[in-house]
Amino acid sequence: MTQTTWTKMTFNSIINYGLLFDYVFVYKGTYLTSAARSQANDHKLHEGTVIGHFNGEFWGIFACHQLVGNLLTLALLKDGAEGSTSGTTLLFTVFLGSMTLGTVLMSFLNKRDGEETEGEKDSSLGFYTLLVSLWKQVMTPLCDLRLVLIVPLIAFSGLQQAFVWAEFTKYYVQLFLGESGVGGAMAVYGVFDAICSLAVGRFTSGLTSITFIVSGGAFLQGGILIWLLSYSEPTGVLRVVYPLLIAAIWGIGNGVLMTQLNALLAMLFKQNMEGTFAQLKLWQCASIAVVFFLSPYILLQTMLYLMLAALVLSLAGFLFLVLKVEKVLLVVNS
Repeated sequence: MTQTTWTKMTFNSIINYGLLFDYVFVYKGTYLTSAARSQANDHKLHEGTVIGHFNGEFWGIFACHQLVGNLLTLALLKDGAEGSTSGTTLLFTVFLGSMTLGTVLMSFLNKRDGEETEGEKDSSLGFYTLLVSLWKQVMTPLCDLRLVLIVPLIAFSGLQQAFVWAEFTKYYVQLFLGESGVGGAMAVYGVFDAICSLAVGRFTSGLTSITFIVSGGAFLQGGILIWLLSYSEPTGVLRVVYPLLIAAIWGIGNGVLMTQLNALLAMLFKQNMEGTFAQLKLWQCASIAVVFFLSPYILLQTMLYLMLAALVLSLAGFLFLVLKVEKVLLVVNS
């Protein structure tokens, strides 16, 4: 790879996937939560249930990009002579059209009556004062013990995603199915991610349901990590079945974490949604970066042990949070 190509890829990653992507997702969480609360108030519905349904439907549809994107890539890209690839221009055009359509559709989103974000409240302030206000808005949630206890689970969700993208596809899918099998495995991952997101979103109604769903997903992912620690090369048809099965279970785990984390933050932090969802993306992206930076320097077994330790720590913190919040609710209701 030439220095020019590397520079372009780095710049594109920082601007498109770092700044713009995270900015959109922070305000996506804020708007989705506000829309869910408005829907619940307008139709006299249980707020937690509506938040769960909205998050399940959003993340279910979002997860479909794994399937659609991999199928488009498979259909449009063709291997040429001397390792070259044709069809990239057409593929980029399709992706650009999809992005443009999404941007146009966003313009039809309506602001809810009486809804005003912190950024809008501070829009009349000076630039320096605005920066200080935004900094406080982002950092204030870290003073809340509830968010501190959720951060390990947020970080694990990022670790899990990066592990699937970087390690699982390299050491399991590509090894047994070849490079051509990576797209199929990630499509399976996306399908089960979407199905799980839609399913668990329907069952999410409050802290109790989130606790059961997250615990179930954690034990499922813990089982996969333990299996991978003792994984031996399969033979026959199992060489195809096992990687796809593991991809499906990772997809289920990701669907659980994304829907439940967003619903949990929406239910617990009503006063500073922008700052809270900013923390969600901050810790997810930081943990994703950790995996990609460490993967060339540590063994796969070491990475699996780190993942398992992070899962245990995050589940312990989450369960402690549940006990703490439930105790507060009992005191308030008594």
